Amino acid sequence: MAISRSIRRTKPITMVLAGLLVLGFLLFLFSPSSNAVAVSTARRKFENAALHPLSPPTAPFQKAPSGKRPPPPVVHYHMNNLTTTSDPVGNQENVLILTPLARFYQGYWDNLLALSYPHSLISLGFITPKTREGNAATAALQAAIAQTQNGPEDKRFASISILRQDFDPPISSQDESERHKKENQKLRRSAMSRARNSLLFTTIGPYTSWVLWLDADIVETPPTLIQDLTAFDKPVIVPNCFQRYKNGKGQWEVRPYDLNSWQDSQTAADLAKNLAPDDILLEGYHDMATYRTLMAKTADTSEGRDRKSIIPLDGVGGTALLVKAEVHRDGAMFPPFAFYHLMETEGFAKMARRLGWTCWGLPNYFVYHYNE
Repeated sequence: MAISRSIRRTKPITMVLAGLLVLGFLLFLFSPSSNAVAVSTARRKFENAALHPLSPPTAPFQKAPSGKRPPPPVVHYHMNNLTTTSDPVGNQENVLILTPLARFYQGYWDNLLALSYPHSLISLGFITPKTREGNAATAALQAAIAQTQNGPEDKRFASISILRQDFDPPISSQDESERHKKENQKLRRSAMSRARNSLLFTTIGPYTSWVLWLDADIVETPPTLIQDLTAFDKPVIVPNCFQRYKNGKGQWEVRPYDLNSWQDSQTAADLAKNLAPDDILLEGYHDMATYRTLMAKTADTSEGRDRKSIIPLDGVGGTALLVKAEVHRDGAMFPPFAFYHLMETEGFAKMARRLGWTCWGLPNYFVYHYNE
């Protein structure tokens, strides 16, 4: 077939430009608009979000693009499929780290970031008091969280919740000397129990396998803390809490700090018989000698110590306390009242034992408390 004279006279460059123009027009007609891409992105975000604001706090809730709220979902959780094993990483078990926080220590946060347990399996929960000091702690905490959650993905935590206490603290100062006065113990421990219970009941989810209670002034633990404690596969387990300090010669040494992990004694049982129903027994006070076996006093501080040594306990401290979530779900909480003449973490241990669970301690495995 003969080619028309007009086409024969057309230069090759003109043909190329015409072809590009036609191709651009076709792409414009058939490619998705920027608005469609935005809608697609919004749809993806919504699909990854919680279905309803009352859903468990496993994902953030976002309203539908239309603004209409869907009906509350009916969600089924098969709790028998939830595992708490000695291989939590291999079984992808979720750990909830809970911290009552009156002061923010950068050492605490740095130690938290250094934990080698996959951060994608760790959720954090905090509760702070309604005080000026609590406000400052909350602000510092939020700044640290913002930096971490916007940083490298392997350092980000699965979720973080911050609660503010709905009651006033019984003592105004959080100085160590004030906190440990004997006359402040009952009110202080009752308030601590209420704070711990509020934090626990608000943050524990249906996928939580382990709960690690970690005080805000614990500034040094092994990076493998979670793996080390879960490896024992115990319902309740606590390491020994020590404190680093400089002696009179300016040399660093260690000393016991938490005295609330103990094995009971007959002397303590006899003392309890003569107490009023609302009175409590306390450790570390000379005028109330219980002669209990304190785990802190049985520690081997030598370099070659057996860090896997384990002993049964009747009372536990809460500076670093690992609990299988099912123990809490069974009803073991922190009594803010005298429970068998015990309160807070020691009362929790008694309650757990009454529910049929056992408590254990690691006398030669150390975590370290901030030295004021």
